[in-house]
Amino acid sequence: MSNNNHFVVIMAGGVGSRFWPVSRTNFPKQFIDILGTGKTLIQQTFERFKEICPVDNIFIVTNESYREIVKEQLSDIKNENILGEPVMRNTAPCIAYACHKIAKKNPKASIVVAPSDHLILQEENFKQIIRESIELTAENPFLITLGIVPSRPDTGYGYIQHTNKSIENTFFKVKTFTEKPDLELAKTFLTSGDFLWNAGIFVWNAPTILNAFHKYLPEMNEIFTEGKIFYNTSKETDFIKTAYMRCKNISIDYGVMEKADNVYVRPSDFGWSDLGTWASVYEVKQEKDYVGNVVIDTDKVMMYDSANCIVRTDANKLVILQGLDGYIIVESDDVLMICKKSEEQEIKQIVADVKQNYGEKYL
Repeated sequence: MSNNNHFVVIMAGGVGSRFWPVSRTNFPKQFIDILGTGKTLIQQTFERFKEICPVDNIFIVTNESYREIVKEQLSDIKNENILGEPVMRNTAPCIAYACHKIAKKNPKASIVVAPSDHLILQEENFKQIIRESIELTAENPFLITLGIVPSRPDTGYGYIQHTNKSIENTFFKVKTFTEKPDLELAKTFLTSGDFLWNAGIFVWNAPTILNAFHKYLPEMNEIFTEGKIFYNTSKETDFIKTAYMRCKNISIDYGVMEKADNVYVRPSDFGWSDLGTWASVYEVKQEKDYVGNVVIDTDKVMMYDSANCIVRTDANKLVILQGLDGYIIVESDDVLMICKKSEEQEIKQIVADVKQNYGEKYL
């Protein structure tokens, strides 16, 4: 099968509020070098997929206000391959838009859909699994999702349960999707052995996903079907502005994947993290000192009786820590945040409180 039939949709519209104050509304985490590697998360994702399909077949779906940032960070991307969303409507509308547009361009397209801000350590393994999935979906009406073999009872991820029915003992029929469980339920999932973490990465061919939208989200599908005459023309942007206002806010998992009967999961292990929180960055960073501290983007940090902390500040600032254990210390422009790693789930509430007290200035 020709690579010209391979397409990738990278979803890059989120605001990454759990990475505040580094991630801001006008410059969210996918455009930031969160890990201190020299490349932003979206740049790493783009580089990964350049080996899966031609650059002209990679589409970025993002908020219209981030269009210029995408162009700046991904200079190889054509302007028409940046799909600007006028408002945030979750993942189902953005996937419907991209897949309808691609289907008009190539009705035989095999499409990979992936977030822009995930970490993948074992790149070759990942690309091999993606190629296997494309190969399967090229000839079969399956909706494939990648499931990560869980290493711990994590309450921050959704879970996918699969049956023993499989294709080549590699792709397993999906039984249930479960949103983020409590700890006891997560432990049960881990023990049972038939639950995987939901990575939010999908593979399918164009007719199969459009049929699924037609069946399970018919109103949304009708909206984007109406746009067929406008896709890849100068009238596309105006059509999308109107279309999104008519779409409900719903995820692809809830709207399609949980309802469809042709969903298969590929159990995978390629060093994956969704990098959802500062603690997840701490966990994946291998450059820890002998007492477990992680320092990103600066070498001017002096520690006294401090352990298990993650520090990210402006590179030219001298930082001195004394007597801290298990803290996040993050500075960006006009905000300094010091927060216990164990209580970082409070950051979303902190951001809400900042907005209430100070308006949008610090967001």
